[in-house]
Amino acid sequence: MLQLEEKEKPGHLQKAICAAACAHKAYTPRAVLRPCGMAAHPPRGTLGSSLLTLGLLSLLLGLCQSVENKCSSSNAATCTKCLSLGPECGWCTQEDFMVDSVESERCDTVYNLKSKGCRGDSIEHPSAQIVSSKEGNSQVTPAEVSVHLRPGASVNFLLRMQRLEKYPVDLYYLVDVSASMFATIEKINNIGSDLSQKMADFSHDIRFGFGSFVDKPVSPYISIHPDRLKNQCSTLNKNCMPPHGFIHVLSLTNNMTQFKQIVSKQKISANIDDPEGAFDAMLQAAVCHKEIGWRKEAKRLIILLTDQTSHLPLDSKLAGIVSPNDGSCHLKDNVYTRASDMEHPSLGLLGEKLAGNHVYGVFAVRGNAFSWYKDLLPLLPGTVAKELDATASNIKNLVVEAYQALLSEIKIQVDNPMKGIYVNITAICPDGSRHSGIEGCRNVQSNDKVLFNVTVTMDTCDVEGGHNYIILKPIGFNETVKVKIHRSCTCQCNSPLRHKDKCVTEVHPDCPGVPCRDSNCSLGEKEYQSENCKQSPSESECSGRGTCLCGKCYCSKTKLGKIYGKYCEIDNFSCPYNLGKLCSGNGECYNGDCKCHSGWEGDRCQCSSLKKHCMDSNGLVCSGRGTCTCGKCECTIDKSFGPLCQYCSGCSNTCTDNWNCEHSHGSLNGSVNPMDPYKTKCNTLVYYIDQTSECFSDPWILKIFFIIFTATFLIGFLSILIIRVSILQCSNNRRTSSSDYRVPTSIKDKSSLHSVYSKTVTYTREKPEDINIAFKYKF
Repeated sequence: MLQLEEKEKPGHLQKAICAAACAHKAYTPRAVLRPCGMAAHPPRGTLGSSLLTLGLLSLLLGLCQSVENKCSSSNAATCTKCLSLGPECGWCTQEDFMVDSVESERCDTVYNLKSKGCRGDSIEHPSAQIVSSKEGNSQVTPAEVSVHLRPGASVNFLLRMQRLEKYPVDLYYLVDVSASMFATIEKINNIGSDLSQKMADFSHDIRFGFGSFVDKPVSPYISIHPDRLKNQCSTLNKNCMPPHGFIHVLSLTNNMTQFKQIVSKQKISANIDDPEGAFDAMLQAAVCHKEIGWRKEAKRLIILLTDQTSHLPLDSKLAGIVSPNDGSCHLKDNVYTRASDMEHPSLGLLGEKLAGNHVYGVFAVRGNAFSWYKDLLPLLPGTVAKELDATASNIKNLVVEAYQALLSEIKIQVDNPMKGIYVNITAICPDGSRHSGIEGCRNVQSNDKVLFNVTVTMDTCDVEGGHNYIILKPIGFNETVKVKIHRSCTCQCNSPLRHKDKCVTEVHPDCPGVPCRDSNCSLGEKEYQSENCKQSPSESECSGRGTCLCGKCYCSKTKLGKIYGKYCEIDNFSCPYNLGKLCSGNGECYNGDCKCHSGWEGDRCQCSSLKKHCMDSNGLVCSGRGTCTCGKCECTIDKSFGPLCQYCSGCSNTCTDNWNCEHSHGSLNGSVNPMDPYKTKCNTLVYYIDQTSECFSDPWILKIFFIIFTATFLIGFLSILIIRVSILQCSNNRRTSSSDYRVPTSIKDKSSLHSVYSKTVTYTREKPEDINIAFKYKF
């Protein structure tokens, strides 16, 4: 059951409507479209429908104009580049096509090419298609699909899946043999024959196998005390077998007697931490096909019995183990040899190996660890978790329920993905619901069929190396689907048998006509084409704005303007705009810079180069001290300023020169010597005489100002000193005259003063009364 459908991109429906509208417009009689003065009037009953039709056509034509045609706007110079733009693009190889127009119009939509006059047999437009399929599987069909894809295109096909009844089953018991699992191991002895009877409804061909695990036999997972190394169960007064990562005990067999004998001889072991090496042992049981005895045609189940959680990769660091798990089989004499030097597997690696080897996983867990395993199920496709009771009496029913649950779920995943290829899978379940491929369908009965709609899309042709197929793998099934991908990245017009067809536009006469591809280019051709089209090694070919053919750049065309130059590095539209015009409309654009017409200047040619706005009354431009830029003076002499640079604080002594000029000018007469130096000087400087502000900036004026300021400051300072000395002298004289009126202090005053001082000195002396105070008077 196979179906092909090319996926429509967004806008394809709109383009189809536009094409229909344009076609209708092309063949609509003018008498119908005539708005007034129509030669033939429609019947009254059809007037409303005619107006409605015209309105609808106008709307459709408006939509048609709004859709961007990336095929024609890309200016593709080769057929290969045109086809890489998208599945809607085609290339006209007709030699006489569009003779009077540009060559880049060879790339367009198929409808437009035909409208322009290109014959249908001259249009390169490979479509995505399925070229073959093989029905080799019994449960999953087809077994192999071959598709041809071009960039941006996609194909759809359906997979049909139906599980067979009475399918062979391989059951491998992987048992945690730590001391706490002793009771569970005894229950397995009688499980073989009873389980065979319960599984009769699903299969008449069941085989059983057995393996055991504990943990990595290194510290800190086990005790390394000499006595404990001999017997890990010495504290329990039991004789235990040595701890081990995984031991394959019994290969898959239908001999129930042998199975019971092997299980009955199993001894328990021990370790010192709670988590076990369950995932490490489970991966080995899944990948060791030959040792375990997995059959190709059988359903494969690993039943993991434990009561503890499992170690994860980071736990291995506790023992100094840093080598990642390689996912390969490492059994020698049925013993896992890399348990002590290779990390525990990650959940991703374990899930990949279970699905890759078509193995279902059943976690039969006792105690509190059940919820831990249940939470991991979304990360491990094709696994279920069931809870054992305290005595493990429900183990037989548990296996049947788990197997039935696994058979009722049909899921699919993508393996061996390809770069640039995207696969989308939708499951169509028997009840009509739709889900993603990895979610699949549940509650599927044995006679139900499940369909998977597979969409394969190719993104680009620029992918080198790698494989050319992908694998679709139904989880738990031992059958897969191989999808071969053929990339349609070249044109048939490149074939030597079709040398008259035109595959490349604007080709140099020395060029053979078709650029070599990576698959058929010699080393010299690659280097020649690549290096000669780059301005520097770090730049892209043709500056990313053209096509490199035979070592020469052919620049793309754009509506903005012209792209040219050896490396397509120059254009006439990248210059700055002013007032909405390129180079203000007063120049030409060259490589990003405006080349101004005569009479204009500036980076945008926005300034008139006329200097009338910079001339002073004497006809000098910027007073001879600057340049005129965009109608304004830019002073070039230091210390010059002013709108016309007419002021200058550090120039020559203009006042002196003007005085000399005035003096000389006043003494001149008609018989003066024409070679007199004063005459020439005066002719150029006489206009300064009336400019008092110019003289004010003379350096002598500044010197006089500084002298006056200094003298004023000194005089003021001396005046202040004299006044202060006078005031002090007057004050001293008054104090001297007042001393004549002072009288000796009375005895009463002395005792009072003594009392005050006694209180004061008690802070520093122990006996203030011993202190004698003598009063001395100075006048």
